[in-house]
Amino acid sequence: MSPPTPPSRADLEAHQLGRLRALLAALTAGNRFYQPRLAAAGLGAEVESLEAFRSRAPFTTKQEIVADQAACPPYGSDLSFPLERYTRFSQTSGTTGAPLRWLDTPESWEGMLDNWRRVYEASGVSGGDRVLFAFSFGPFLGFWTAFEAACRLGCLCIPGGGLSSSARLQAVMVNRVSVLCCTPTYALRLAEVAAADGLDLGESAVRALIVAGEPGGSIPATRARIERCWPGARVFDHHGMTEVGPVSYPCPRRPDRLHVMENAFLAEVVDPWSGRPAPPGEPGELVLTTLARVGSPLLRYRTGDVVRPVIESPCACGSYELGLDGGILARTDDMVCIRGVNVYPGAVDQIVRGCDGVAEYRVEVMQAAAQAELRVCVEPSAGCAEPGGLAGAVEKALRDALALRVPVIIVPPGTLPRFEMKARRWVRVETV
Repeated sequence: MSPPTPPSRADLEAHQLGRLRALLAALTAGNRFYQPRLAAAGLGAEVESLEAFRSRAPFTTKQEIVADQAACPPYGSDLSFPLERYTRFSQTSGTTGAPLRWLDTPESWEGMLDNWRRVYEASGVSGGDRVLFAFSFGPFLGFWTAFEAACRLGCLCIPGGGLSSSARLQAVMVNRVSVLCCTPTYALRLAEVAAADGLDLGESAVRALIVAGEPGGSIPATRARIERCWPGARVFDHHGMTEVGPVSYPCPRRPDRLHVMENAFLAEVVDPWSGRPAPPGEPGELVLTTLARVGSPLLRYRTGDVVRPVIESPCACGSYELGLDGGILARTDDMVCIRGVNVYPGAVDQIVRGCDGVAEYRVEVMQAAAQAELRVCVEPSAGCAEPGGLAGAVEKALRDALALRVPVIIVPPGTLPRFEMKARRWVRVETV
């Protein structure tokens, strides 16, 4: 049976407007956080168009949500219904500030499971698959929504919490796992452990790695390295946040492109400094309104994710939903200006991962006087033929791509940390 025809842009926007009006009706009736904001903007269920909403509704920032939860502990006032309606608790990692606590009603949770089903469908996952989730299963939303959505799809779901990397690899082999969910960094770490344990990943049944949590799955060099480490498997990227839920799915025609699930989100891309719409095709900050998460909504939320919107519509895959070339390029607070050149972590990852012989790396950001400088520490892989020449090769690659001279130093094997969750390769170094 052929796949359903994607909705046209007009049909999609009509659907969004209907959902937006229902959302605003619920917020004006019972959400103490948004009631005064909507009243001040003159917005309600009768909003005439998506453009009217975008032009009049104020942005919501993470700092405002943090302040609201501090003022109305523990969950804040961004709740559309009485507390008794909520059955799910999630919490952010706090890697970019104070952790946020998030509650969901059964209806909002179901909406996020629907979004995850779209991720699985785009990745070719079906009820016959065996899926291992290589996560610790803490309070972070992504673990639980991914697991439950796969269960409802009919997959055999194997939790990897509380296991060492070696034990997870054994679970992959023994259970003939066909789909692995993890971060891009951890996919490479598992391959490193497999080599040390004498396991041939080419003998595994893994055919798909669904990755998220950091840039990597949409970075060509990183994706290619993961696929070399897992012979016969293909990498599928996506992204989401605890505050908004699963957001994007991998484009079936372009592995370096994500599509925002616009049936569940009203998306915008704005200039991070002015807040105005970013020029077509230029990088900007992704702003989201959660149309399906009525119980704990966000209106025009500044995600902090830097993206490059696709101009062509429809996409080559036939979708009219917003495309993001390169996936999530960076965080707005991760960019570093080095001698007048804006440097993003994703760009450095593409360069370093494109150099053979790199097992792991770390970028040190040093603030000297009025300007920042970078230094890259590289740990050679066990099979690196010429560790002595690796520093020069990485330096040349960085200079050719960025037009910057960035010092590279080689560190002994096993020196740099390994990561199961979001990698923290960029560190600030104090200088005197």
